[in-house]
Amino acid sequence: MGPTRKPNVCSRLSRRALGCFSRDAGVVQRTNLGILRALVCQESTKFKNVWTTHSRSPIAYERGRIYFDNYRRCVSSVASEPRKLYEMPKCSKSEKIEDALLWECPVGDILPNSSDYKSSLIALTAHNWLLRISATTGKILEKIYLAPYCKFRYLSWDTPQEVIAVKSAQNRGSAVARQAGIQQHVLLYLAVFRVLPFSLVGILEINKKIFGNVTDATLSHGILIVMYSSGLVRLYSFQTIAEQKEDWIWDQNFSLLTNMPPLLFEVSSLENAFQIGGHPWHYIVTPNKKKQKGVFHICALKDNSLAKNGIQEMDCCSLESDWIYFHPDASGRIIHVGPNQVKVLKLTEIENNSSQHQISEDFVILANRENHKNENVLTVTASGRVVKKSFNLLDDDPEQETFKIVDYEDELDLLSVVAVTQIDAEGKAHLDFHCNEYGTLLKSIPLVESWDVTYSHEVYFDRDLVLHIEQKPNRVFSCYVYQMICDTGEEEETINRSC
Repeated sequence: MGPTRKPNVCSRLSRRALGCFSRDAGVVQRTNLGILRALVCQESTKFKNVWTTHSRSPIAYERGRIYFDNYRRCVSSVASEPRKLYEMPKCSKSEKIEDALLWECPVGDILPNSSDYKSSLIALTAHNWLLRISATTGKILEKIYLAPYCKFRYLSWDTPQEVIAVKSAQNRGSAVARQAGIQQHVLLYLAVFRVLPFSLVGILEINKKIFGNVTDATLSHGILIVMYSSGLVRLYSFQTIAEQKEDWIWDQNFSLLTNMPPLLFEVSSLENAFQIGGHPWHYIVTPNKKKQKGVFHICALKDNSLAKNGIQEMDCCSLESDWIYFHPDASGRIIHVGPNQVKVLKLTEIENNSSQHQISEDFVILANRENHKNENVLTVTASGRVVKKSFNLLDDDPEQETFKIVDYEDELDLLSVVAVTQIDAEGKAHLDFHCNEYGTLLKSIPLVESWDVTYSHEVYFDRDLVLHIEQKPNRVFSCYVYQMICDTGEEEETINRSC
């Protein structure tokens, strides 16, 4: 028997209306998203550019909301045309929002107020205030002052939707830092908070006397990651550090770590590039030599053993280097992106040896380009002799289709790939949707605006929305919003009107 056919959209809608689902609450949501995926990928569906705007300040996007003016003006992109949700009062330069994270209600937690179940924006201001702002009204719901002795600048999730890490700017030994009382051996501070309400876990100073000649540090999933100029990356348990320090307090006299915490793991990598993922845990590094740039080693975390076929190097000649990362769909796969191909790799056990793993190709997405690498140029010498010279084209030659962005839409289970081709004086881009399981091309959307490869670009695909943010020279930011429409065709529209 062949594979079972999936029900079409009409069948799914009929079953939904009749309530033909199991008692699992997630079934209805998954069915709805399956219907939306079918509509997005069908041939008659188009994505229309419904709105374009420009700004002198950075533009950000989060879950159906577009932020302008350093997060102080919010526009909803869910309606047929973007509409303003709120605009916070104008503020001084010292009060501007430096960084922000979108907080959404964690599943299963009982919260003190009904308003707490609505989304909030966690924002960090230039003068060290941590704010929780209503994502729909812009009202400040909660705020807390961090510290006077350093400038906090960056927000990130330690545990997503539960614990945040607030990182300070690095201390470079400036006169301002000395006036603020920052000791020269302190590189930066990490303040860790639980969300809703804000409750301090602790403030950790990354101290060169304890950690050595550190260049940077961050916190992720309870792991303190410390980086060094030599390319060394070290991992420590933040919980162990917190348990050693029982007297975390707010002022600048809080106690210092006096001993090096237990080391969990260390590895050397070019430019401190280091990633962990896969099933079971593996990590990706580049050998710490400049000539090894573009070579990636995939190793087991438990014993540092190299996976079979674990050295991945893309056969390409390009100005921009390729990049690699663990697939965000939690499948344990790996995505390797080059200028003319996207490889999705899988990590599997070696037959008859469950302790070792191997890397193999799951599928490959190839750019649509002519299959030639050489170009011939004819020149005429002073004597009139014709000389033919051959030279190699770069794999990211602008006149050939080149991959620029690869992302994953988790709700529709689609890979989105931005491909760009230089046509005459301007570049044209299109966004392709590929099946995440097999790599099959399901839909291609042309972007109407030109694409300059020298500018910075971000492209978001979120359910029925495509959003392109572009940064031009002189801090000019542009935002192009596309929304899904079902094109029934002119002939059908004429029939409907006559009826």
